[in-house]
Amino acid sequence: MPILQWLNKEEAVVKAKHCAYRLLEEIPELSYGDKDNQNLLIQGDNLEALKALIPFYAGKVKCVFIDPPYNTMSAFEHYDDNLEHSKWLTLMYPRLELLRELLHNNGSIWVAIDDNEAHYLKVLMDEIFGRNNFVASVIWEKADSPRNSAKQFSSDHDFIFVYSKNSEWVPRRLPRTEESNSIYTNPDDDPRGPWLPGDPYANKPYSKGLYTIEGPTGRVFSAPPGRFWRISEEKLRELDKDNRIWWGPTGNARPSIKKFLSEVSDLVPRTLWKKQDVGSNRTSKNEMRKLFPGQASFATPKPEALIERVLRIATEEGDYVLDSFLGSGTTIAAAHKMNRRYVGVEIGEHARTLCQPRLEQVINGEQGGISESSGWKQGGGFRFYKLGQAVFDEYGCLNSDIKFPTLAAHIWYLETKTPLNQCDSSAYLGSYKDIAYYLLYNGILGDRRPQGGNVLTSKVLESLPDIEEHNGKQIIVYGESTRLGESRLKQANITFKQIPYDVSAL
Repeated sequence: MPILQWLNKEEAVVKAKHCAYRLLEEIPELSYGDKDNQNLLIQGDNLEALKALIPFYAGKVKCVFIDPPYNTMSAFEHYDDNLEHSKWLTLMYPRLELLRELLHNNGSIWVAIDDNEAHYLKVLMDEIFGRNNFVASVIWEKADSPRNSAKQFSSDHDFIFVYSKNSEWVPRRLPRTEESNSIYTNPDDDPRGPWLPGDPYANKPYSKGLYTIEGPTGRVFSAPPGRFWRISEEKLRELDKDNRIWWGPTGNARPSIKKFLSEVSDLVPRTLWKKQDVGSNRTSKNEMRKLFPGQASFATPKPEALIERVLRIATEEGDYVLDSFLGSGTTIAAAHKMNRRYVGVEIGEHARTLCQPRLEQVINGEQGGISESSGWKQGGGFRFYKLGQAVFDEYGCLNSDIKFPTLAAHIWYLETKTPLNQCDSSAYLGSYKDIAYYLLYNGILGDRRPQGGNVLTSKVLESLPDIEEHNGKQIIVYGESTRLGESRLKQANITFKQIPYDVSAL
């Protein structure tokens, strides 16, 4: 498969690996609402934030929606959208790598973009997600009217590239609309309700599709040259008896098969999204003005209805949604109203001045955007975080201030490449592929003395939670040190790894 090359690509390919792995620190005074929630708003560089999320959310996110800088060679108030082309690609590559790692195996990623970088982004995403996992290029009609000041063409649309984590991903269908139902009528007052006449012919050969049939008025019908009846003569007569064949208002037209509205399914997503269905740039700016009257509008917000459609196709209630180029906070506002769990990341100060107060309004029951269509009233909560200190120093040594839950999640992911799901602090982290993992750290079994639990001794070994259940299985124990000799460790089938020397960065 062809891949994209650019200046400093080598740097981009290793950037995620070499990025500092940082802690997330809550700022309680900026958190809001119900404390028992799993929604996060993070302020900080999104590359470092995504790296920090990996041990906890890898493989959990059902939908990623991002609206990165378009590299339009213009400057916006809240972020710089004037990056040299190669720098833009270097910006995107490591972030897309980490986003792929965070995606659920049945998840999808949606990236909004315009013509400036769209075609390069497509090749880049083919490389990272796999060309077979490309789903669609959605066209969003963003403009309400032509821009007559344009030198050449007035741009009416943006793209949204859709990729799945694997090629078996199936999008959810969209609810039927009044417009899609309006083509169904009931000219013969059929008690089964409105229906649509279906084409009775098929282009492909059908062994039972060559016959002639007589209509109610005696007129004889046969399939046109080169075409075939879609159903057998026996089936057509059976449907006719059930009043499912329409011969026209006078009974003299070619037969059509009735397709009843009550029997059709929801709508397959289409790739052209019109402004009257999902909103436009004007829609989103009006939404922001209502939320923050008198304040300067965010330059490039997306309408809530656009995100609503994405989430209806890609998620169900309770699923995780992630936006690491959060901007004005539309993605997480819509996700909250639709009862999805979410993580939003924004580097700018407007994480505090725009996104945070916007979520507060949502929780308090603001009724703009998609509140009515999603049935939103009020409630819920979120926690506000910033990026804290690095887990490892510049020499790769473990930060001594790291707490047990953080190190446990890090080690579990390091060993299994899956997020740690346990909620309670326990020296037993869990089993994965018939290997049991234990962590002796911060006095998890007692205090910091050797006999207290940080050092593996015979007494500590006997007191490890669920240790008897793993008799004969392979056991990996992380700890400060061990007092057990190699023969004793081998007898117990234990591999001991010393903290901090055997703990590496992601």
